[in-house]
Amino acid sequence: MSDRVTLVCGKESAGERIDRYISDNIAELTRSAVQGLIAGGLVLADGKSVSKNYKLRGGETVEVEIPEPEPMDAVPEDIPLDIVYEDADLLVVNKPKGMVVHPAHGNYTGTLVNALLHHCGDSLSGINGVIRPGIVHRIDKDTSGLLIVAKNDAAHLHLAEQIKAHSFTREYEAVACGSFKESEGTVDAPIGRHKTDRKKMCVTTENSRNAVTHYSVIKQYGGYAHVRLRLETGRTHQIRVHLAYIGHPVLGDAVYGKPFRGIEGQCLHARKIGFIHPTTGEYLEFTSELPDYFVSVLSKLEKM
Repeated sequence: MSDRVTLVCGKESAGERIDRYISDNIAELTRSAVQGLIAGGLVLADGKSVSKNYKLRGGETVEVEIPEPEPMDAVPEDIPLDIVYEDADLLVVNKPKGMVVHPAHGNYTGTLVNALLHHCGDSLSGINGVIRPGIVHRIDKDTSGLLIVAKNDAAHLHLAEQIKAHSFTREYEAVACGSFKESEGTVDAPIGRHKTDRKKMCVTTENSRNAVTHYSVIKQYGGYAHVRLRLETGRTHQIRVHLAYIGHPVLGDAVYGKPFRGIEGQCLHARKIGFIHPTTGEYLEFTSELPDYFVSVLSKLEKM
């Protein structure tokens, strides 16, 4: 089964290449992916096949057929896991920096999901399919810290509903660039896909979702700050985008800020997680100690 998306081009699109136009208007498609669809005859302009360098006249109806992705089974791998809590319904895992959560292009092995399949066998929720079994929420590859994994569908749905209702506690710590004028504050700014760089997110009012991040400064180190952040919503790259938006990108974030010598990726740690247990109804909360790389950065800042 495939999805068919219909776009009606405005006159302002006249002269624009069709591959760029489609990738700008369908968030999940990169420009190279669109070119593949065009080559396969899955893109029509006013009912006719086109080439990838076809330039719009403006006013055309563009139809894009998006095939169902081919299933890719993740395989179990004997990778050590730092399990903070586990019972028959769920696990809380402390993910190390550098580990990808689930298999994707370029990262088919060595992921958290590969490790979970070895540890749990068939005891993972199936709601997110074979690629993301048990994954209720994610954290980035270069973000360390806590995340929750559901062992069955009932637990998954219960936990997902808490996230949707903003009753799920997610607290992070980061080192951010710059001097904060206020010791605490809230960033309330919608986040959507970046128009020209499809791998990035940005603050935008177009095709976006509301996003709210609360922050407080733990300690200021000259031109850097150790900050605590609490998510009210959970959008892709939310903390990284919001801190960059207010002029304080996460230290080491090469995507939304700039690299920092001595650490790989952003200095961001999912420190605390709290939720209502889907079976017992008890509120559970777990905290992860700051990892060595984070402590090392703070130590260097103390000496600056």
